[in-house]
Amino acid sequence: MRRGMGRAPQHHLGPLAGGARTPAQGEAQWAAAQAFLAASKARSGEIRMGNSGPGSIWHLAHAALEDKLGFKYNAIPFGGAAPAVLALLGGHVDAVAVSPGEVATHVQSGKLKTLAVFADKRLKGFDNVPTMKERGVDIALSTWRGLAAPKATPADVLAVLADATRKTAAEPALRDTLDRLSMGQAYAEAEAFRAMMKGQNEYFKALVPKLNIKV
Repeated sequence: MRRGMGRAPQHHLGPLAGGARTPAQGEAQWAAAQAFLAASKARSGEIRMGNSGPGSIWHLAHAALEDKLGFKYNAIPFGGAAPAVLALLGGHVDAVAVSPGEVATHVQSGKLKTLAVFADKRLKGFDNVPTMKERGVDIALSTWRGLAAPKATPADVLAVLADATRKTAAEPALRDTLDRLSMGQAYAEAEAFRAMMKGQNEYFKALVPKLNIKV
């Protein structure tokens, strides 16, 4: 885990709960995910894929797709997802891998089309958009947010914090806000959250060296 520019390794923390999860998704000029994937294979190394910077989750999202299907994109890094989306609108890149909320307005206006989401199931507000799994690609990636405390935090304090987090996660106002922002909610108790972090750490630890970057 990272806090600003510093590191907070997961083994130094006691996870409380996992909260919102935001799947990656692809936007492009193609009419459907199948056509985009076919073009990606036929034009390996040519299609300009915008992302939010080397080693960012959206870079890793399309890198995971490349690794899974054996082709390459011409990765174009930007200083965040917003400038990557602007570049797509301006025709400077061919596609972007970003979160739903970062393109929702442009999709609703018809300027962009969402091809697929890297999620286990379809997203609320993007009900007509298939998952990559529906298109035969077994990938589900997302950013996630959660709460953690220093590892030495007393158990009774962790219990109070975990209970407050559990109650907050069940609040209708929070769920409504996350839906409005196109941010999925996937609440997990401490042990499930710990297992998720461990699994993702192992997955990205294997993927990142293939990209020749340092994060």
